[in-house]
Amino acid sequence: MVAKIVTYAFDGAKARHVDVQVQITDCGSNPYFAIVGLADKAVGESRERVRSAFASIGLALPNKRVVVNLSPADLPKEGSHYDAPIALGILTEMGVLPSDALDGLSCMGELGLDGSWLMVAGALPAAIAALEEELTFICPHDSAPEAAWSGGKVIGIKSLMGFINHIRGLEVIAPAKAGELLDDVGLPDLRDVRGQEQAKRALEVAAAGGHNLLMCGPPGAGKSMLAARLPSILPPLDAWELLDVSMIHSVAGVLAKGSLNRHRPFRAPHHSASMAALTGGGNRAKPGEISLAHNGVLFLDELPEFGVQALDALRQPLETGEVVVARANRHVTYPARFQLVAAMNPCRCGAAGGRTCGKAPKCMAQYQSRISGPLLDRIDIQIDLPAVTVSDLSLPPPAEGSKEVAARVKSARDIQTQRYKDLGLSHALNTVISGDLLDKFATPDVAGRELLTRAADTMRLSARAYHRTLKVARTIADLDGVDGVKRIHVAEALAYRRTDPMEEAVNIGNITKVRG
Repeated sequence: MVAKIVTYAFDGAKARHVDVQVQITDCGSNPYFAIVGLADKAVGESRERVRSAFASIGLALPNKRVVVNLSPADLPKEGSHYDAPIALGILTEMGVLPSDALDGLSCMGELGLDGSWLMVAGALPAAIAALEEELTFICPHDSAPEAAWSGGKVIGIKSLMGFINHIRGLEVIAPAKAGELLDDVGLPDLRDVRGQEQAKRALEVAAAGGHNLLMCGPPGAGKSMLAARLPSILPPLDAWELLDVSMIHSVAGVLAKGSLNRHRPFRAPHHSASMAALTGGGNRAKPGEISLAHNGVLFLDELPEFGVQALDALRQPLETGEVVVARANRHVTYPARFQLVAAMNPCRCGAAGGRTCGKAPKCMAQYQSRISGPLLDRIDIQIDLPAVTVSDLSLPPPAEGSKEVAARVKSARDIQTQRYKDLGLSHALNTVISGDLLDKFATPDVAGRELLTRAADTMRLSARAYHRTLKVARTIADLDGVDGVKRIHVAEALAYRRTDPMEEAVNIGNITKVRG
């Protein structure tokens, strides 16, 4: 006889069906416990955790040949969440549980040495997979609030003995309830920012169209402060976006007590982060910061201080909205449609131009050249922030805060959503359109087209920069609530394209020489 129970392996943010098959046979005088099916070290260590968990409830593994097969055998199995299904399969084979006890169940969980079921990552996508297969999902008690968001039947178990009592009817465990939905968590308000009106406008345009944004300015100009307030003007996640984001966070193990948050993710990794930390990777190919920022914001402060390889690894995800982590035996794909917001000083000294930097223009050119041209080309809005003066700080609070700006952003996004929904594109914003759609909806009027043509030659815009300027102009028109793209919209979009860092540094150097 072979006992069977369903569990799941993870392929990116998706759960894949795995059958845990357990067989116990006579082996003479040589007891044997083997786990087969392309299991990693953590799965192999289940033998000792299961053995100790059994001992804690007064059971011993049979002095026989125990073989656990994880099918399909060619799918890599990683993690400690196979402990519980392996233990339940053995209990069924031993006769501790009825032969039909595991019918209609799927299970995951790590076992403690005392028989407790410990929280594991990935409960939400596993529970969704169980719902699709019409199975009851059994998981650790601490993972149950997260798994219950799937809408299926979820039972949270605290210990191995608790499950045995539940099956025997000695202790009935009620289905788990979903965790808390956080919707009113306070976010920093844009009203806190004094001055920097142009930067606030650029932030509003970036939020309305989902455009990438780069802010360059001296220390204390408010770059980080502005970036931290971007989530407060973005619309909350809708139901599908929330589920998409939560599945990634579940696999990464960062969902706190099963609670979901409708605010868009805001990830701000330190500039020492490696390429694997940003894009995903490691032994188990975990999602990186760009995937954890899916449907939200990735903020890179001190942009030139990041590693060159780490920054250049962002180029493809910025275009495709996903990242592929390559391994020798498989490829793992994670969603990564994020809005990039970056901040940087003009040079290493932090000086504004050549006013106090004694190494201008060389210092600025060297510092800004750490960011590759192809990456800059993918950043739609690039602005320079002036230093904040004492008179700016003494101004009264602005009349507009995040609430007023968020209302305009929502109106502009609603226009885009309806426009592209009619064409079969869901959740599409101006930043993702291309080809015929760009020609149809973002082609400016005659005056705007002439201005853009002249500016493209003068500023030496690439084809990508040209098209991204059109997308920004389309967003500005949506904020104004007009159908066509006018010259004024093109002009503002062009104002958000910075000149080449080397040319800018040389110009500043020439001005400094003249003043000298």
